[in-house]
Amino acid sequence: MELFFAALGSLFSIVDPLGVIPIYLALTHDRTTAQRNRIVLVTMFYFALLLLGFYWAGTYILTFFGISLDAMRLAGGLIILSTGLTLLRGGGAPRRKPEGSSMVEEADRGHDITFSPLAMPLLAGPGAISLLIGMSTEYPGPENRLVITSVILALGIITYIILRLAPLLFRVLGRSGILAITKIMGFITMAVGIQFMITALSNVLGTILE
Repeated sequence: MELFFAALGSLFSIVDPLGVIPIYLALTHDRTTAQRNRIVLVTMFYFALLLLGFYWAGTYILTFFGISLDAMRLAGGLIILSTGLTLLRGGGAPRRKPEGSSMVEEADRGHDITFSPLAMPLLAGPGAISLLIGMSTEYPGPENRLVITSVILALGIITYIILRLAPLLFRVLGRSGILAITKIMGFITMAVGIQFMITALSNVLGTILE
């Protein structure tokens, strides 16, 4: 259970489904409730499929490209740190600017938004993918893999509920409330990225000093 909640907390802070609410509402502003519900359902299917795919294929990806675990930790830590910094600044990335963006214009023209941009990169972004690839090698064994798989599915359910309740949450929290939560998630995300980097650098320095 300790691994479950630790992984869920780290992954939730990086995915930050609450921070996606404003752009999700902008992308679906002209859709009916039934259409929104279908968009959320299909998006969660793609979201879970992407994360599960990268997690289960993580070891093979590292082996294929000849990347060491510590190199993956260091690169993933930098990506996660960058993601957290963006969230801490209040979402300066394009994903936080729905008004007048090309994504909204495409949605208005009836383009399918379930896979892109909602599932990827808004939810299953490079930070989440890097974290899961690192976990796939850091926590080997069938029991740990089952736990992380459960984490991904649980996060999919949580994100599904949050997006289904997006209009209500936006009215209750407001843009400022969501921004405050996003900044908190950004701080936690930065801590996760720094921890990744510390672990990698400690292992590398330990090997050099031996």
